[in-house]
Amino acid sequence: MCTVTYLPQPGGFVLTHNRDEAPSRSPDTISRQRTENDVLLFPRDTRAGGAWVATAASGRTACLLNGAFEKHRHEPPYRRSRGLLLLDFFRWENPDAFFREYELEGIEPFTFLFFQQDAVVELRWDGSRRYVKALPPGEPHFWCSATLYPPDMQVRREAVFRNWLKTHPAPAPRALMTLHRTGSVGDPEDDYIMNRGGRVCTVSITQIILTGERARMRYFDLLGGKRDTRRLSTRERRKI
Repeated sequence: MCTVTYLPQPGGFVLTHNRDEAPSRSPDTISRQRTENDVLLFPRDTRAGGAWVATAASGRTACLLNGAFEKHRHEPPYRRSRGLLLLDFFRWENPDAFFREYELEGIEPFTFLFFQQDAVVELRWDGSRRYVKALPPGEPHFWCSATLYPPDMQVRREAVFRNWLKTHPAPAPRALMTLHRTGSVGDPEDDYIMNRGGRVCTVSITQIILTGERARMRYFDLLGGKRDTRRLSTRERRKI
């Protein structure tokens, strides 16, 4: 599940997220939700009700990938879905407290990524231990799901991104979207738009553009051909 790129830009960043999933789990619009202390934008999973990527009026953005470091054994039932965990994150006022204290026992392994203007944090849960790592927010980053892509393929897929940046040193968000549609390792089962016999395929692309006090989410439903765009401002949180 998922290919993610992060690219810093003046006053913010661009986050682009390909979702690899069963074709039955793809929404066609962006949901907007008010919580007690924030306003969220996210595409809602049509089966579990959670989300795999979200941005908030508070300036926080987060996304989720299945698996931690390597493919794990799927052993349901699980106490809570990973997609609901992502939405839970936005109810915590302090991200660091969430990383330290959120109860992870009984949740399937995952990689959780948190972004704001001055921070990129990676939380991995392998089913028994949590690993928290701060990454430099001023550098590009790449991730892909450990459950679908073994380590050697992760390296090859990241190389596509790094090599592309050499010829696109200051890419616009639309150029990044094109990369997420066309990035290739020469195998349709492992390309950025992947398809493994129709059982698992890239069902959507979500892009979040954060600039100053404004965020824009663009969502592309690759199966139904629908598109949606929503905007947020930090001023919306002040009104709550």
